[in-house]
Amino acid sequence: MGKDRHVLETLGKAKVVVENGKVVEVGKPLLKYCPLWAKIREIKELNEKVIKENVEFRIHDFGMCTEDREVEAEVFVGFGASETSMTALRRGLLDATVTVCEGAGTVITPDPTLVQGIGARLSGVIETSPVEGIIKKIKDKGGEILAPPGIDQVAGLRMALRLGYERVGVTVSTAEDAEKCRVISKRAVIFGVHLTGISRKDAEKFYEVADLITACASPHIRELAGDKTLLQAGTAIPIFALTPAGKELLLERAKEVEDTLLINTMRLPVIPEERQPEPLV
Repeated sequence: MGKDRHVLETLGKAKVVVENGKVVEVGKPLLKYCPLWAKIREIKELNEKVIKENVEFRIHDFGMCTEDREVEAEVFVGFGASETSMTALRRGLLDATVTVCEGAGTVITPDPTLVQGIGARLSGVIETSPVEGIIKKIKDKGGEILAPPGIDQVAGLRMALRLGYERVGVTVSTAEDAEKCRVISKRAVIFGVHLTGISRKDAEKFYEVADLITACASPHIRELAGDKTLLQAGTAIPIFALTPAGKELLLERAKEVEDTLLINTMRLPVIPEERQPEPLV
């Protein structure tokens, strides 16, 4: 068996390399503190040790990066990209989504449980190599992948349109990909994700073309939100809806969130200082 290698950016955008199911490299995180991880896993400070432990926990818990990968998952956060996409597929607001899964690369699927299973507990995948078990499970559930497996969201959107899907949700992590996707499809719902460390210029480009954008730990995305945002979900790692299509997806998602919700009109963004990631980068 050849060596499979997966490079993730996770827990404060630390680079983590997993080879054959083992964590072989952990870089320094850009953040000291992330409110999401503090809430979900009670991680008070991000450092190499807790990052390694968390990635190992995910490998053992649901088989991340291995043949044992589970491709169905419970809701992880109220308004995550995968949760919002899952609801949109279930309720017919999207025909299919284009997301990324380690071991398979770019995945096109109309299946709400598959999009949630792939994305719920996954972080940014920077590079990956094929894992037959993961590819088989995705295909068994009617998912399509680019051949050979690779991460290319623009090609994924083209493939989804070729397959006959019209309203396609696509996650992108670079402004360049967001712009290319918008050129390909006016009806695509573009969701900017994994944006910690993005430049001011790229943040501005995202605001021009995206429908939804997650603030991650970016000061620029928070600063630009005031002029463009129609709806904000969450206050620590907010998601901003920038278009009526994006707003509709978040409102539809709100119907399925089981926690209590406050809906109120106010000037956006609402960014309580004590709840933000540290530092903003």
